[in-house]
Amino acid sequence: MIEIENVSKRYGSVRALEDVSLRMEGSGILGLLGQNGAGKTTLINILTGYLAPTSGRALLDGHDPLMEPAEAKRRLGYLPEQPPLYDEMTVREYLRFVAALKGVAAKAIPAHVDEVMELTGLTSMRGRLLGHLSKGFRQRAGMAQALCGDPDVLVLDEPTVGLDPRQITEIRTLIHTLGKNHTILFSSHILSEVQQLCDHVVILDQGQVKLDAALAQLSAPEDVTVLLTVDAPEAAVLGRLRQLEGVRRATVQPAPQPGRTSVQLQFHREPEPERRLFALLSGMNIPILHLSRVGDSLEQVFLNVISQ
Repeated sequence: MIEIENVSKRYGSVRALEDVSLRMEGSGILGLLGQNGAGKTTLINILTGYLAPTSGRALLDGHDPLMEPAEAKRRLGYLPEQPPLYDEMTVREYLRFVAALKGVAAKAIPAHVDEVMELTGLTSMRGRLLGHLSKGFRQRAGMAQALCGDPDVLVLDEPTVGLDPRQITEIRTLIHTLGKNHTILFSSHILSEVQQLCDHVVILDQGQVKLDAALAQLSAPEDVTVLLTVDAPEAAVLGRLRQLEGVRRATVQPAPQPGRTSVQLQFHREPEPERRLFALLSGMNIPILHLSRVGDSLEQVFLNVISQ
């Protein structure tokens, strides 16, 4: 379980976090999103015990990383953006070293390390020096060290950064599997990745929580979003579209060619906005080239939240 209660962090006059609270119980994956400088890294550093908050507290299964570091860190597996590897060690030597650091009984270490290597796909690399591994296998080794000691909570900071498409797919599959039995805090800049993997999402902006919601709840059932392309310049049509009854937001999209306009329109409490659009544009004698409904992606939600 992860609990962050009214955490604030200041660096002199700069407020990195302001009264941040979030909670996650049981197994599942919580996505942590935010622009550069939003406070994600500061929050992760406080949760892992690397930084002390100015006020508030963070708890791992009820244990404060600052007041009870041994108990808290026994429950934590952490994969930073750059995996903490010793290049002169082999994969097996390194994982045995990490398992010992995490308090695994000496007699149980060989079997435990074999299990972790099997889970992360490192068995064939067990005798290879870490310094000779590819980026993908280094990331797997970092994931393996986070799993040593069977922690209940995993904190994964940009775990797929720098990987090729096949490696990204493999790491995502592993994270999805781990989420069935672990509480995972997952930080990523790739919004589609968060939408694919996570059950819950928290968006930070300027050190504050702007959104804390289950992914399934992000799209308001009373809202409908459509993508419209017309054979007319933007100046001739955009103002009329924004004045149309039920339109909450109109966002211009890249046009397919000069002289045409593409607009994404969000309607509120309008079950069939296509009828209104057709009536308006046919009355203006403007041809409709494309009209379709689109689901609210996490990218759209993110941009809406930070623009507010």
